[in-house]
Amino acid sequence: MATVGEAEVFMRHGCDDVFIAYPLWLDDDRARRLRDLADLGRVAIAVDSVEGAANAGRRLGGSDIEVLVEVDSGHHRTGVPAAEAGPVGVAAERSGVRVRGAFTFPGHGYSPGQAARVARAERDALTAAATSLRSHGLRVDVLSGGSTPTLTASLGTDLATPPDRADGRADGRADGRADDWADDAALLELRPGVYVFGDAQQWELGASPSDIALTCSATVVSHAGGRLVLDAGSKVLGADRAAYATGYGRLLEHPEARVVMLSEHHAVVDLDGAPLPPLGSRVSVVPNHVCAAVNLADELWVDEAGGLRPWPVSARGCNA
Repeated sequence: MATVGEAEVFMRHGCDDVFIAYPLWLDDDRARRLRDLADLGRVAIAVDSVEGAANAGRRLGGSDIEVLVEVDSGHHRTGVPAAEAGPVGVAAERSGVRVRGAFTFPGHGYSPGQAARVARAERDALTAAATSLRSHGLRVDVLSGGSTPTLTASLGTDLATPPDRADGRADGRADGRADDWADDAALLELRPGVYVFGDAQQWELGASPSDIALTCSATVVSHAGGRLVLDAGSKVLGADRAAYATGYGRLLEHPEARVVMLSEHHAVVDLDGAPLPPLGSRVSVVPNHVCAAVNLADELWVDEAGGLRPWPVSARGCNA
């Protein structure tokens, strides 16, 4: 998860092991909230600087909260160079918080045809991070990576498979934590978030439409200009559009259609010459980025046997 607020929601609904996978600069309020969460289960946070690690130790020292050092595997957003993971980990331990291991986010895998290359870069960065941490006398219990578009490629790397023990028993634990083979830690944890629902970005990157589980049911309100105008805009779908995206969203029933214009309350769809669905009919819009779309909704409606059932979006707006 991304924020302390999201972690609070998950743990208060029964999750007992959370990792906030973004570097945090802790203040008194967030430190207090994290200490409260540690009473409910296992908590880990991210650090990516000596200063951030030392600050975390000053505020969390003496608690059971752990840190993972973020390393940059090529996305160039956050994270230290992998070879510098050791000094960051040492700063954390000296300040009073235990280092669990290292992680990365291969976000540059969100580009067509890049998954295999990015998964290799992820593997190399985490291998180097583990080497750096161990060379500074730190134990490595987990290496964490992964994203939805790189998931299959990441599973194909040698880091994704725990080594076999001499006694023939495969090591590793299903909960993503290392056992007594931590000195040979493999990529024990993958964090693909979007796969739960799928979205138009994943469709563009090669996912099947049958993998998409969340859509917006929008009403056709106009045929102006020979195109479809829907009553769902950026306040419902989100406004994200990646550089490779061919539109602001897609229609599940019309694979060739693209949302070509997006305003706050309306979407304009080009159906590429196909007949226009009638006024008042409904179509299923696939948002470009499902994470943003979910955070804009109070409820999701789940199609189950017996009809629709509402799911409250409990962590909506928990952005801090």
